[in-house]
Amino acid sequence: MKRIPFFSLQKPILAIHIRKKFLLLSLMGLFLLGALAYTLPPAAKQVFSAVESAAERKLPIYCVQTEKPQIAITFDAAWGADDTDELLRILRENDVTATFFLCGYWVEDFPEEVKKIAEAGHDIGNHSATHPHMSQLSAEEIAKELQQCHDTVKELTGIEMDLFRPPFGEYDNHVIETAQANGYYTIQWDVDSLDWLEKGEQAEIDQVLQHQHLGNGSILLFHNDAEYTPKVLDTIIKGLKEKGYELVPVSELIYRENYTMDHEGRQIPSTAQNT
Repeated sequence: MKRIPFFSLQKPILAIHIRKKFLLLSLMGLFLLGALAYTLPPAAKQVFSAVESAAERKLPIYCVQTEKPQIAITFDAAWGADDTDELLRILRENDVTATFFLCGYWVEDFPEEVKKIAEAGHDIGNHSATHPHMSQLSAEEIAKELQQCHDTVKELTGIEMDLFRPPFGEYDNHVIETAQANGYYTIQWDVDSLDWLEKGEQAEIDQVLQHQHLGNGSILLFHNDAEYTPKVLDTIIKGLKEKGYELVPVSELIYRENYTMDHEGRQIPSTAQNT
């Protein structure tokens, strides 16, 4: 019978002991970490909480991973409405369906404009009721902001919104989780037209068409009341089409299920993980 060296017999036993010791040390470390967090002064607890939550940071949808050359144009509507008809005309003449994120008070102030947006077949998304800094609100206050705007739009158009853009583009885990609990996908952007800076027509055109992040699955940000957007939107749309992009609403661009998010806020379909 072949003899097995003694050191070979010791290897599995030694490995078991090492695993047990590692597990014991890990459990002790977690216990001490928890005890430390419990005994920290308030200011230190905030730092500890911030470090702990950073590893679990949630992101809104900035863009989408797709092989289709599709992108989405979005408008935030929170202030005036003088240019709405012109924007809708340009979109109609270019056969483009966009996404409008509306504040509740804007809907109340300009109901006829909202009806025109809805009747033209554009997406309507929730931009909160009063345009607050959402990350400074409680879960109950965030839910109220969402619901008030939701109810106002539904009563006027019959549309059940499920797309949400936080005012000022501000968010944290609390905002995203509360929006999700209320049936909303939180939508950001990866191409900012910077139209609100009003730097001029060519500057806005170049900002979009030459943007480093422009690509398949991009979400573009405009505002419905920016000075130069009505003047350059037609040029931008034609330029995007010349680059080979199809312009679709956010509702057609994003994935509703079976997806993950990367560190840049890119939505990735689960099937892509297995290819």
